[in-house]
Amino acid sequence: MDLLECRKQLDRIDKHLVELFEERMKICGDVAEYKISVGKPVYDGEREQQKLAAVAGLAHGEYNQTAVQELFTQLMTISRRYQYRILAEHGQQKRTDYEQVETLPVDGVRVVYQGVEGAYSHAAALQYFGEETELYHVLTFEEAMQEVQEGRADYGVLPIENSTAGAVIDNYDLQIKYDNYIVAETFVKVQHVLLGCPDAEPADVKTVFSHPQALMQCSGFLNEHKDIRQISLENTAVAAKKVVEDGDKTQAAIASEIAGRLYGLKILKPGIQNSKNNTTRFIILSKRPLYRKSASKISITFELPHRSGTLYNMLGHFIFNGVNMRMIESRPIPGRSWEYRFFVDIEGNLADAAIQNALNGVAAEAQNMRILGNY
Repeated sequence: MDLLECRKQLDRIDKHLVELFEERMKICGDVAEYKISVGKPVYDGEREQQKLAAVAGLAHGEYNQTAVQELFTQLMTISRRYQYRILAEHGQQKRTDYEQVETLPVDGVRVVYQGVEGAYSHAAALQYFGEETELYHVLTFEEAMQEVQEGRADYGVLPIENSTAGAVIDNYDLQIKYDNYIVAETFVKVQHVLLGCPDAEPADVKTVFSHPQALMQCSGFLNEHKDIRQISLENTAVAAKKVVEDGDKTQAAIASEIAGRLYGLKILKPGIQNSKNNTTRFIILSKRPLYRKSASKISITFELPHRSGTLYNMLGHFIFNGVNMRMIESRPIPGRSWEYRFFVDIEGNLADAAIQNALNGVAAEAQNMRILGNY
């Protein structure tokens, strides 16, 4: 047959396929109604595996058997999503503990952050809550999470990702360990300056202190001054504090302007970071599951076995419901080889029907799905 005739025959077959598909979907709707009436869950993994084996047996040849299994995997996935939508129309949605509010309560609150005064976490807390709020600091990220969960702090401020260095992985893991909720976020532009004693000049500097990441982010400046010795400390504000305490004009710190003002240091050189667009995203955490009426981003986490197609099927729930994904990170699950926990940010609000449908599907088919926050 020539190409034109082949296309005509394919068009004829495709027309029948569409008719059969619509007939199949109508029956899937009847299945959903039945499951609603008896309280049966939509997803039945054992039944689907039996079905895939059966249809593969109807095909001829290894290639066709594999292709038919892939085709029917997608058909059944589409069927499930249609059934989830019908369940939602009948009011059978996954309930959350989240409470919608107009604005977050911030009057008279206590806010905890990790580090010391002058660190970027301190700057993030000031930026979001203002200078009149009671702020205090702890040594580690985990201590900040504990302060929030145990009620000593109303909110906690933690970094979650940097535009150049990537995710703060430890803080993803802490969101699993503790039952706190993301209720807001704030972005702090990382602007490193070289800070010295009030009587120092740039030419006096022989040693510079800072956090390892800050030293890396200022590698261009430091490479131009190879005679300056670099010493790593736990954070940038601690570096500024050390310069003050030592009072040695040959020492300098790479830190923020806020740290310089707090500790009375002189800016020897501003803007020494490599990237002028370096930004850190901080999350605001609360013990209470709140979300603002205007919230537009949702963070979730779920676990998946190391099996072909599992992540694809999960992300398909967002595609099917027209939900845009903003970010995805994966972390190995301790004690479970080759199994992973995923962290996903999507656009939307928990009150949106499309979001509810997508989350219902993920919750039904993934393991240990949690909504980390809507903000």
